Amino acid sequence: MSLLPLLNDRFAAALAAVGAPNAQPLVQQAGRPEFGDYQMNGVMGAAKALKLNPREMAQKVIDAVDLADIAASLEIAGPGFINIKLADSFLAQRVESALGDAQLGVDALPRQKVMVEYSSVNLAKEMHIGHLRGGIIGDALARIQGFVGQEVVRQNHVGDWGTQFGMLVAYMVETSKTGNASLELGDLDSFYKKSKVRFDEDPAFADTARDYVVKLQGGDAEVLALWKQFVAISLTHCNAIYQKLGLLLNDDDVRGESFYNDDLPVLVNELREQGLLTESDGAQVVFLDEFKNKEGDPAAFIVQKQGGGYLYATTDLGAIRFRTRELKLDRCLYVVDSRQALHFQQLFTTARKAGFLAADAQFEHIGHGTIMGPDGKPLKTRSGDTVKLGDLLDEAVERAFALVSSKNPDQDEATRREIARAVGIGALKYADLSKNRNTDYIFDWDAMLSFEGNTAPYLQYAYTRVQSIFRKVGDWDRRGALLLSEPAEHALALELARFADVVHQVARDSMPHFLCAYLYNLATAFSRFYEACPVLQDGVANTSRLKLCELSGQTLARGLNLLGIEVLETM
Repeated sequence: MSLLPLLNDRFAAALAAVGAPNAQPLVQQAGRPEFGDYQMNGVMGAAKALKLNPREMAQKVIDAVDLADIAASLEIAGPGFINIKLADSFLAQRVESALGDAQLGVDALPRQKVMVEYSSVNLAKEMHIGHLRGGIIGDALARIQGFVGQEVVRQNHVGDWGTQFGMLVAYMVETSKTGNASLELGDLDSFYKKSKVRFDEDPAFADTARDYVVKLQGGDAEVLALWKQFVAISLTHCNAIYQKLGLLLNDDDVRGESFYNDDLPVLVNELREQGLLTESDGAQVVFLDEFKNKEGDPAAFIVQKQGGGYLYATTDLGAIRFRTRELKLDRCLYVVDSRQALHFQQLFTTARKAGFLAADAQFEHIGHGTIMGPDGKPLKTRSGDTVKLGDLLDEAVERAFALVSSKNPDQDEATRREIARAVGIGALKYADLSKNRNTDYIFDWDAMLSFEGNTAPYLQYAYTRVQSIFRKVGDWDRRGALLLSEPAEHALALELARFADVVHQVARDSMPHFLCAYLYNLATAFSRFYEACPVLQDGVANTSRLKLCELSGQTLARGLNLLGIEVLETM
């Protein structure tokens, strides 16, 4: 059991023993280490219910709680808080146990089938910076869910259907006649813009495009073959980005909007049979009283347009229906821009009304903010265009290469290139993941590539420092006991023991920045330990301290891996 559940369970039992069985203890990390490692809150509420003095009640809890071999001291602070100092021997045992565990002491959570839907690009266009946050946050969450024992389904719900694809197929056919189709498709954004110009300026081309939409939706074999070719080419572009970025998505994870197309008439009919649909201006609508406007009118959640067409909302409902009935998901995390929050609130409400979502189904919108430029507006190129994600990744690696080359000019170029790839991509990802995902942030190359502060290069370098110790030591005997005697040893062991609680918190709350903050604190604690507690003295290794070094390195590597960031043996 990880630390927080263990301490909460012990204090809950103590509160029950002193006559407060309904009291809810809340153990949390102490704000100031000089007062202890943890603090227990909850005594004051119990004291009030029992009409006791809070400090008197706190003493009763201290007398009743079973923390033998766990706590070195318990002290009352203020009006009934209890400060907890963990025993060195207990922390040493935790470190030893984690060293012998492939999970580093992180227990599996109750098993669920969890889908993480992320990236979810529109295949009509090339990936751009707007796809960065959803991709890397989603990938980190999928990795973390798998690490805590969940059955994870990665999902790339791509936009591969709709009227725009008639336009694209028509332009694909047109350019094929001149032999330029493959060349044109090398730049999807340009291909889309050129096809849109043709659609807007040439009525005959527009009519052809509309005909292709009808044929596509009708299942015409020739048009479907062209559409599949376009989708395959688009996915090739996406996969190249995923590979550069280190995301675990592949073609097996793709289930696009087109997958649900044949089921949409059935779904709409099912909603109609349940009495949920109302016709409004020719459209089929679910009115939601839960989302009334200022005038008291319910929100209209449109599932079928006037003329019979379907929307993203219809496809999203179809996806929920499939995921619950066929895939039998317990939980689904939609990693999508926060500006879609209202859509997801209305979507989940509609799905529950229709019986597609059970009351206990955990379908959650994992929103995220926008990447901003120095001007406080969404980041663009100097010409005002959207920043292509492939170009951004290339620039990250090139900037990292210049940085690495300035620090290690004598290193061979191949090695510098490999380090630059890991540092550049890692810096880009970590700069994003270390921010609260709900907030916007300003993009800053210098800050993210810094070797100081809460950055990926700092953490990657901290890992290489640990590895350099073991290169100096060589073979060593792990059988010696781990003994903590110095404050810096205690602080580092305490930080290592907190890893499981942090990972569990991120798995529950889908907030990767908590893990980033933890890894930064761990690296800082290791640095202080290394300065205060010599590991090598007169050529002799302190095996107890080597164990702290070993688990520090393993935890840094595993934590960064859960964020999708590589570590290097040398930098």
